[in-house]
Amino acid sequence: MTFAAPAAATSAAPAAVVLADDPLWLIVLKVLVVFGLLQVMVLVMIWAERRVVGRMQHRPGPNRVGPFGLLQSLADGLKLVFKEDIQPVLADRWVFILAPVISAITAFTAFTVIPLGGEVTIFGEQTVLQITDLPVGVLVVLAASSLGVYGIVLSGWASGSPYPLLGSLRSAAQVISYEIALGMSIVAVILYSASLSTSDIVAAQAEQGWFVFLLFPSFVIFCVAMVGETNRAPFDLPEAESELVGGFHTEYSSMKFMLFFLAEYINMVTVSAMATTLFLGGWHAPWPLAGGALDGGWWGPLWFIGKMAVFVFVFIWLRGTLPRLRYDQFMALGWKVLVPVSLTWIVLVAGVRALRNAEITRMQILVVGGIVLGVVVLIAFLLPERRRPDQDGAVPTAGSDYPLPPLDLVVPQPPRRRAAVAAGSAPSSTPQPSTPQPSTPQPSTPQPSTPQPATQEDPDGTA
Repeated sequence: MTFAAPAAATSAAPAAVVLADDPLWLIVLKVLVVFGLLQVMVLVMIWAERRVVGRMQHRPGPNRVGPFGLLQSLADGLKLVFKEDIQPVLADRWVFILAPVISAITAFTAFTVIPLGGEVTIFGEQTVLQITDLPVGVLVVLAASSLGVYGIVLSGWASGSPYPLLGSLRSAAQVISYEIALGMSIVAVILYSASLSTSDIVAAQAEQGWFVFLLFPSFVIFCVAMVGETNRAPFDLPEAESELVGGFHTEYSSMKFMLFFLAEYINMVTVSAMATTLFLGGWHAPWPLAGGALDGGWWGPLWFIGKMAVFVFVFIWLRGTLPRLRYDQFMALGWKVLVPVSLTWIVLVAGVRALRNAEITRMQILVVGGIVLGVVVLIAFLLPERRRPDQDGAVPTAGSDYPLPPLDLVVPQPPRRRAAVAAGSAPSSTPQPSTPQPSTPQPSTPQPSTPQPATQEDPDGTA
């Protein structure tokens, strides 16, 4: 059933009311369709990532299996299925098997509350293109993404190896840090939509406009936090191959490794779908087509997948362009930048909402805002620059928080360079091969011996 006015239709028949009448066979059909959609999207994303990164690096990428290499991801999946399943001797068997299953299940669960479209008719049944609509749908996604880290932590602990354990601990710290910023960025969206339901948030954007324009700082914070949440470059520190071999899944192979790989890409799809739902109007068409014949019905999933593809391309773009951050830089970005900015932005949004409800004039809002901004700028200029002394007690001159090397540091030259410089300018300290000379016997002249005074005398007078 295609409707012309999305806002009116949503207010007249909420998604929760329509979904309550779904028969069992329709619910099972939705689950199977969403499961298959996620599988297909993972295959396409892997192929697209390899092709796009190959294009950025001036190489072809996969182009052998299928047209344009489209079946390469499927071939790699079949290869992993038939590879030998290796398990370390020191591994905890059942936890080692359970860890990738937890990661995959939580990744699929988070997608159940995402609205893919509006009201349609499937085999005579009127329904909404969404598996379920909960009053706390946003919290379900956050909870599922938080539980996904248990699979990573358990995999590192159960492997019986130090490198997977270090990678899993990194992932736990990473998820805790960036989950806070991710949750704070959603608070402003909740304040404007007055609901935690994903379908209500989409309906609110149909009336007020996309939240990416109204709440742009929240959108930026959400985008940065979702990259850190999914362990993607430049925040892929749990899988840092230069430090931890392969990270938390170093000891995994065959189907277990494929489940971790599948969970990572499904999490990318989930956070992209959440960003689309919270900030880009969900399944509604863009501005020129909003409210028209192309906004609703079976057009909704097409618009939704198109918006999701933009975020997926950004994920791939970041991997092909940015280097991996240091761990201290990564944690400082989360705790010292994203969290304080999120708290400040929440206070500003709550203040603006309170002023609107109090019916204060626009001029008064501008005056109060100007005074607050001036005070913040003044405090920022008056704060002294903090410089941390190094090990010798000297304060770095470059304003860095880390110790600087001494300014008179002399870098030693390579051995060959030292030998060449010594041979050309001064006698070398290295022993040179000597040429044997014919020896001529010299007459020996006896030298008179001079008695040396004794430095210490014994009782009998001898030294």
